[in-house]
Amino acid sequence: MTPARLLFSALTLSLAASGCSIFHRHHDTPPPVVETVRTPDSPTPPTAARDLADAMTTVLHLRPDQTSKVRQVLSSTVEQANAARQQYPAQSPQFKAAVTRINTSSDKQLRAILGPTTYREMQVKQAQIQAEMQRR
Repeated sequence: MTPARLLFSALTLSLAASGCSIFHRHHDTPPPVVETVRTPDSPTPPTAARDLADAMTTVLHLRPDQTSKVRQVLSSTVEQANAARQQYPAQSPQFKAAVTRINTSSDKQLRAILGPTTYREMQVKQAQIQAEMQRR
């Protein structure tokens, strides 16, 4: 055995014996849960649109074509809101006006995709949709 290999073997054995965490992983201990704290100026994650569309599909029993269109509208809404968040301070009148405009446009598109009956059902079941989204 070469001196370098002997030194490496000795070092490996001493680290393993000393309890170095690289050699003694605790497989029975779950990884720590890290919760993200969102502030008013934090961007909305793109996955939020997907999760909301999936929750709406579950609660409202949407057809696949409706789900696809709803997901597109919600993804666009998130992108536009995040762009407004970068452009204006979180509590500014400009930001609030931009978000109102974005939400109004999104709402009109959802109303057209869902139709009047399902749209009213969505309004009535907002709490249920929110709860479904939280479960995901």
